Amino acid sequence: MSPVHQYSARVRWTGDRGVGTVDYRSYGRDHEITADGPPPIPGASAPMYRGDRARWNPEQLLLAALAQCHMLSYLHQCADAGVVVTAYEDEPVGDLSTRAGGGRFTGAVLRPRVEVAEEGMVDSARRLHGPASEACFIAASMAFPVRHEPVITVRSS
Repeated sequence: MSPVHQYSARVRWTGDRGVGTVDYRSYGRDHEITADGPPPIPGASAPMYRGDRARWNPEQLLLAALAQCHMLSYLHQCADAGVVVTAYEDEPVGDLSTRAGGGRFTGAVLRPRVEVAEEGMVDSARRLHGPASEACFIAASMAFPVRHEPVITVRSS
């Protein structure tokens, strides 16, 4: 049997304005995400749902987790394949379809900009996004398609 790894976090609502959730406008959406070890993450709902733009919302965190997992899987694939990555940056975009009472993500696009050490590594660097996606725990858990639009460049000397 495969090992099961368990993760935990804490989410604590900090948006009570003294009257609780009397109505939709009476409470703040602020909350704090914590876990043993890392610093807290200030959270809120998205601004369109009365959230604070200066705090992370769940939709941003989902995209960040997806991009972070892909990057880490990709770097591992590259290291194993002898592809030397010298820089990596991504700006993922997700599509959220809403309806009365809810909604869901319908897709996401990862757009990694990857810099490699040598021209001869470019084709492998592009191809390794596929295996990295297959190895990414977060991508494998998504109920929507995740596309990749990588741009690969060579480090200038």
